[in-house]
Amino acid sequence: MGTYALTGGASGIGASLAKLLREQGDKVINVDLRDADVIADLSSPAGRQAAITGVRALAPEGLDGLVPLAGIPAGGPPGTLITAVNYFGTVEVVEGLRDLLADKQGVIVLLCSNSAPMSSPGGPLLDALLAHDEPLALKIAAENDDGLHYMVGKRALAYWMRRNAMAYAREGIRMNAVAPGPVNTPMTKPLFDNPEMAQIMKHLIDATPLARAGEPEEISRVIRFLLGPDSSYICGSVLYIDGGYDAATRTDLV
Repeated sequence: MGTYALTGGASGIGASLAKLLREQGDKVINVDLRDADVIADLSSPAGRQAAITGVRALAPEGLDGLVPLAGIPAGGPPGTLITAVNYFGTVEVVEGLRDLLADKQGVIVLLCSNSAPMSSPGGPLLDALLAHDEPLALKIAAENDDGLHYMVGKRALAYWMRRNAMAYAREGIRMNAVAPGPVNTPMTKPLFDNPEMAQIMKHLIDATPLARAGEPEEISRVIRFLLGPDSSYICGSVLYIDGGYDAATRTDLV
């Protein structure tokens, strides 16, 4: 039986993953805004520290895995909130629990997005994120309403994962990421309900070879695989779980 910590495990992909892990006898520590083992708001440094402290109290012997899924969707919420939670809320929790993962040779699976490559590979916001300069990143996000905060944050997270995969692996920690396309969750429902965003979502699905959105279980089953021994030689990879969208739109990349 393993011990796994999740953020955002109260609904959607997180709830599906928590169910899978518990069904196989694992202990799951969920961090969320409500209905969780650890109640914490990852939009602030204090909230992130509360999450770290809470997980430490419940897993004193270490973690077999960490899956930070908590996030804010595009298409409505302020760019500053998206930036604070999706990037800083993820990276700081991972870094804060790093030693617990090293204690048990644990596995990290990050939540990226197939929308990340739609953003520019450079720019002030991306640079500020990778420099881990939260005040500057939030200032840029507040001044820029181009709607790309989500994509840029997910690109930065993928970059951060790949840049740190070596150091983590040398401590016995494998770190990978999944990059879903649209998934039918409570978080994405407002996107499908918003007339403007619904057109964008329709365009994404029309460009997807499987011609549909994913289901939470289709993502959580892959995460469970990455957490387990059958993925023991996968490290530093971003796995697209998007019905073929990335392959269809970036055909010449391998």
